[in-house]
Amino acid sequence: MSPTFLRGQLTREGFMLDVDPFALTLVLLGIALIGAAWLPHLVSNRPLSFPIVYVVLGAVLFSLPLPLPDPDPRRYGEFTERLTELVVIISLMGVGLRMDRRIGWQSWNVTWRLLVITMPLCIALAACLGYSLMGLGLASALLFGAALAPTDPVLASDVQVGPPGDRKTQDDVRFALTSEAGLNDGLGFPFTFLAIGVALYGIDSADWLTTWLWRDLVWRVFLGAVMGAAFGFALTWLIFRAPVETSIARASDGLVALAVTLLVYGATQLAGGYGFLAVFIAAMTIRLSERNHKYNATLETFAEQCERTLVTVLLVLFGGALTTGLLDFLDRWTVLAVLIFLLVVRPATGMLGLLGSHLPMHERLAISSFGIRGMGSFYYLAFALNQAQFERGGRLWSAIAFAVLVSIVIHGVSASAVMSRLDRHRKRRERGAA
Repeated sequence: MSPTFLRGQLTREGFMLDVDPFALTLVLLGIALIGAAWLPHLVSNRPLSFPIVYVVLGAVLFSLPLPLPDPDPRRYGEFTERLTELVVIISLMGVGLRMDRRIGWQSWNVTWRLLVITMPLCIALAACLGYSLMGLGLASALLFGAALAPTDPVLASDVQVGPPGDRKTQDDVRFALTSEAGLNDGLGFPFTFLAIGVALYGIDSADWLTTWLWRDLVWRVFLGAVMGAAFGFALTWLIFRAPVETSIARASDGLVALAVTLLVYGATQLAGGYGFLAVFIAAMTIRLSERNHKYNATLETFAEQCERTLVTVLLVLFGGALTTGLLDFLDRWTVLAVLIFLLVVRPATGMLGLLGSHLPMHERLAISSFGIRGMGSFYYLAFALNQAQFERGGRLWSAIAFAVLVSIVIHGVSASAVMSRLDRHRKRRERGAA
């Protein structure tokens, strides 16, 4: 093969530059990763976020006459599915390792409300919007709802709990949004399978619904939860309680976080359970079993670094895709449906789910209004489109991309200010109570 096979031509003002696309990609990736380590500190407490910066960067880069790879996720469905799948499971590991509150009916009351009331209502109402405003068929409308309803664990760091042991960020609002994101990415799967079932078999013959109910809605959720807990307890012993000479925690190697993520997810998927759910529960089990061990911070830091590396790539590609046709099927009705969901449906269903909870009104409003859409939505969409034929797939891609873009902007601009205000209000309340 000729060395020039991987080379591109860049023309600027009459000069011909021989550009190696691979070398150029490495340079840009290196710059992006340096920024990924630096930017979160720079934009902290400002009306700007790391995702906004990198989406804009991707849009700029892919608008230039550079020999970069095609960022359109529709052309590489399998690759898009696997890349978004990987970043979500790594994010779920990091989120699970940050959970300091033991599971209980009362201690997790707000989370159960968001999962049992808010999430199903979001799916149903989003599907109605897709069907009535966007002109989607039943299967595509269900997929629209299933992909849009789960909150994202990847892009919501500004409204989530902090590292293990950071008590300053373990308040009710951050805990609710973090635990919701950790669990609903797994619990959104049954409804994605429901959309796939309607696409494959229709609704005239509903015999497959029985299989969906016991297998996809009940058994796979149960198996994911059980396997997550079992792996969590087993790995806790291996990491922390094995003989001191062979203890993994003694070696303090963060790579174990990635190993645990891949092991738990892969094994649960092979067994037929929901791997997303298993990874989060396994990570949380490890964290809660050894709450005071410093190795928890090592694992969480490594998981966060892996996540940020992959997210950097995905955000740049997303920005590039926005400028190369991903929004081509966006029309005013799709824009209206997405905005109604983000600005009306999610806040309203969130408030309904939290009705009667112990939280003050301003905290309920914050929880209901936040809930960013992100990589999980792209994963569910890519997964379903790889499993069955859905009508108006292009419109679905444009709608989900627009929803993620709007969500990134709204949350990026408002999250820091809102959370800072909530923190000040909570401190005043605590001083008054003292």
